[in-house]
Amino acid sequence: MQPRLEPAGLFDVRYVAFLETVMHLRERLHRYCARMTGSALDGEDVMQETLFEIYRKIEKIDDPGALRSWLFRTAHNRCVDFLRNQQTRRRAEANFTADEIVLPAEPAGQGADRAIERLVIHLPPKERACILLKDVFDYSLEEIADLVGSTVGGVKAALSRGRAKLAALPSQPIVRPEPWRDPQLSRLLNRYVELFNRRDWDGVRALTSADAQLRVSDCFRGPLSESPYFVEYEKGNANWKMAIGAVDDEIVLLVLHRGEGGWKPVYPVRIEAAGSTVNRISDYYACPWLIRAARTVVVASSN
Repeated sequence: MQPRLEPAGLFDVRYVAFLETVMHLRERLHRYCARMTGSALDGEDVMQETLFEIYRKIEKIDDPGALRSWLFRTAHNRCVDFLRNQQTRRRAEANFTADEIVLPAEPAGQGADRAIERLVIHLPPKERACILLKDVFDYSLEEIADLVGSTVGGVKAALSRGRAKLAALPSQPIVRPEPWRDPQLSRLLNRYVELFNRRDWDGVRALTSADAQLRVSDCFRGPLSESPYFVEYEKGNANWKMAIGAVDDEIVLLVLHRGEGGWKPVYPVRIEAAGSTVNRISDYYACPWLIRAARTVVVASSN
């Protein structure tokens, strides 16, 4: 597996400035990554890696107008790498092994609309990408061929196969099972939320390992002990709290903000643990598009 390319420590001002220049592209780029990976959170992680990879190569881009293509092409390649490492992808593709089905490459219409969530589960990467780029993002066949490293003919064939598979899916909505829960992790998350909402930062720190890692999107990546993470939350006002919930069927912590309509989830925090100790925190506070892009967001507890 290739090493991650993200920066370490507090991100420098040049990288932060670069993030500002591509802000207008990020929601669209995240939507693509989320649909390709099948998860809004995994999509954000892939996008973060994509952004830093482009930043490291930015001097090679002579035409500023080509930046969008570079971003999508790099994001596509990273999504494919991600999927190749997912056992779930191999299981999903077993449902559709016959590639000989060929239909005219015409717009998928309502069939693609109702199947958009299923396609991230049922289609292999090339077909998934071509359907997304053509039927969701309205790219031309030539643009798609460039982004996925194929030919126009290859794109047409992938669209035909993908649309045939989508059309074969049942019309009834998918009934997803309740997210799998680890009792030990549930106890840890409940304790974490309880202490966080009490602003007991020493108590929260006591739940983390000495070498716990932290990633705060657009801000920091490195040891939790070297970050001002809890100090920044301590500075915040009283109009937020944390709750256990789920994003795209993955158990996470949700930060809720209180507005005129009551408490609403605004961003997730991913917690990873070894036994009864937190060893990794991924905080997505700078990613307001993530909740909007998720298939499902459930607040399971907001005490």
